[in-house]
Amino acid sequence: MTDPATPAIFGTAPSTLDAPRSDLPVLLTALRDDLRSVGYTLNGVAALLGESAQAALARDQLIPALIVTEAAGSSADPATDPAKAALAVVVRLWLLAVPQTERDLDAALPHVRTEGLVELGLVVKNDDGAVAAKVDLRPYGWEGDSGTGGSGNGGAELWVASDLAAHQQPGVLRHDHVLGIGQASTTLVQTTIRRPAKRALDLGTGCGIQTFHLLHHCEHVTATDISERALAFTRFNLLLNAEALRLDPADLESRVSLRLGSLLEPVAGEAFDLVVSNPPFVITPRNAGEHASDQFTYRDGGLPGDDIVANLVRTLPDFLAPGGTAQMLGNWEIPAGSGWSDRPASWLEGSGTEAWFIQREQVSPELYAETWLQDASEGRDRELYRKAYAAYLDDFASRDVEAIGFGMIWLRRPQEPRTGTALSRFEEITYPIEQPIGPHLAAAVERADWLDAHELADAHLVVADDVTEERHQRPGAEHPGVILLRQGAGLRRTNLLSTELAGFVSACDGELSVRQLIGALAALLGGGDDFDDDAFRAGLLSDVANLVRDGFLLPAA
Repeated sequence: MTDPATPAIFGTAPSTLDAPRSDLPVLLTALRDDLRSVGYTLNGVAALLGESAQAALARDQLIPALIVTEAAGSSADPATDPAKAALAVVVRLWLLAVPQTERDLDAALPHVRTEGLVELGLVVKNDDGAVAAKVDLRPYGWEGDSGTGGSGNGGAELWVASDLAAHQQPGVLRHDHVLGIGQASTTLVQTTIRRPAKRALDLGTGCGIQTFHLLHHCEHVTATDISERALAFTRFNLLLNAEALRLDPADLESRVSLRLGSLLEPVAGEAFDLVVSNPPFVITPRNAGEHASDQFTYRDGGLPGDDIVANLVRTLPDFLAPGGTAQMLGNWEIPAGSGWSDRPASWLEGSGTEAWFIQREQVSPELYAETWLQDASEGRDRELYRKAYAAYLDDFASRDVEAIGFGMIWLRRPQEPRTGTALSRFEEITYPIEQPIGPHLAAAVERADWLDAHELADAHLVVADDVTEERHQRPGAEHPGVILLRQGAGLRRTNLLSTELAGFVSACDGELSVRQLIGALAALLGGGDDFDDDAFRAGLLSDVANLVRDGFLLPAA
């Protein structure tokens, strides 16, 4: 079935796209079988490279992997291990972007062979006869439950095609560059709450990473992108991995719909149970008379400042079914004299949308400019770098921006008006957290819903299994001066306890209700003329609610 909105994507990819072809099923099957046979998997590559070279490659440092794979030898050398040599050829071709001989490549991939790779648009023959990679094609996968918990499905072993990255090729990246598996995309994968859903939307799919995960716990996924090349890469990846993703190549539309267009335009009037997005959120100086072709489509939304994220936060809830959620990454500007959360909070005013923002990083305008100029290899052109750097600083100064925040965003359209306070959280967590964090975010949302639906004073609570207590006091002191609760899992928060709150937590064994425990502490600590019993009880109850909300205390089973 062909999607009328994107006939080129679901038919033969036009040669003008310069993207892999997905209309050659026999060659796709041969490629898949060869990659599996040669051991081109996450575990296979890790075993070949070893821990140190693998870690360096994850940092985009190629030299250790080049040394290891060169030592593996050529398949033409009878003294080498043929299996290891064949895998080294494939790793050097696609992960390290080192041209290979046609003889070695044919030996390593005997079914698809070099000619098949050329026809698929994955390699090109150079004038000297060497075969060079046109794309990055690398193993990708996850263990059971999508690697993020909650889906109830097994893992997957895939291969993902994208454009060659900056460290794999010379010069500045092309403006319609299709991004591969990067830190941002894996962060969103790890952050997303995995629950069964009927309809999901992958907004700005790129090469399709989020769609692959969504297919394991959603009945149907719609993937959109403004780049036709990106959708062509996504379709190639879907069909190459159709077996692992449980797709019918002859009826892809029954489970996946690819839509061409800007942001939410391709899904106007539709509603989804889950939306995930790694949008083009990078804040980029706007220039008079610029065209879309001047922008890096994988990261630049074409709007000034952080408007791309602001607009999505405001409009995404209109595309959610009742009870539906959206999760995305984003940048936000922090004007001088403002708190980091002031601007994100203003995007939600009067909307009724439930939201949770977690700021993971905050950088200066200078560091922000350096990061994104390096990302596209713009530093390789000295004059371009100087002008672009100055443009970044002028742009931020025009809005009095003193810092830029980056973080995770969770939004929910309420199933119905809440009886209590809508979930609204803004917190900064810059230290390492447990990954994947998605299951822990899901548990936090469930606790917030539980607090909204129950009378806390009547509840019986216990201390979570991962919580420990620390007490600090000066030598010879009768009582500790500092009492801390620490979480060993999830967001790994630390909470400073008052004496009465520490006493409450130590008594939480599920036997007595919250009301009974607070009453006992009031009787023990009160009695003085200046003791305000009502204020004591209300304050302690509020503190207990915070500990439940953050997962230190849990309702007894």
